[in-house]
Amino acid sequence: MSIDQRLLNGYRTFREQAFERDRELYEDLATHGQTPHTLVIACSDSRVLVQQILTAGPGDLFVVRNVAAMVPPYETDGVYHGTSAAIEFAVTALEVDNIVVLGHAGCGGVASVVDRNVPEDSFVGRWMRPLQEWQKKYDDLTAADPGTRKRLLERAAIYLSMQNLKSFPFVADRVKAGKLSLQGLLFDIHTGDLSEVVAKHDTAFTLRSVLAKND
Repeated sequence: MSIDQRLLNGYRTFREQAFERDRELYEDLATHGQTPHTLVIACSDSRVLVQQILTAGPGDLFVVRNVAAMVPPYETDGVYHGTSAAIEFAVTALEVDNIVVLGHAGCGGVASVVDRNVPEDSFVGRWMRPLQEWQKKYDDLTAADPGTRKRLLERAAIYLSMQNLKSFPFVADRVKAGKLSLQGLLFDIHTGDLSEVVAKHDTAFTLRSVLAKND
């Protein structure tokens, strides 16, 4: 089976340009292993290019991508937990300094919770169930129009993931020891803005530009 020509063209460009430019870096990483400073849990959306947004190079970021950048709660039920395994590896083996949950505006996974356009027993439906359950706790949310609810839930999904991160003992221990920081960020595809999600309380969130905070 032949590789898609678009993929082949892309690889050829990488091999002839980016790889050659960073050949020594790749050789060093291959020889000595990776020491990324940050774990980024991002949405799988094709419009959200994590390394491009953060101008990160090879070896800088340990990236996990899934639908809606969701972090599941800490569970030890013996079944498969891909995102949880990646978090464990990044924190306990790679000893990253930061964990960033990177959601984005216009997220299809979040929209599915509002639009109910996927079966509840589908993979996506089950994956988004924690956000669905969170929404059910707050009757006043159902009164909001769909657009407003989606924007709120995009922020709530990041907040919920941040809370779930803290349920992992090895995460909580390193945060308490001052060895690990957690950030919840939202990327606006329309404007390019990257903002921190700040929770006033469980159902009220504001956005604070990361540039305004750190410049």
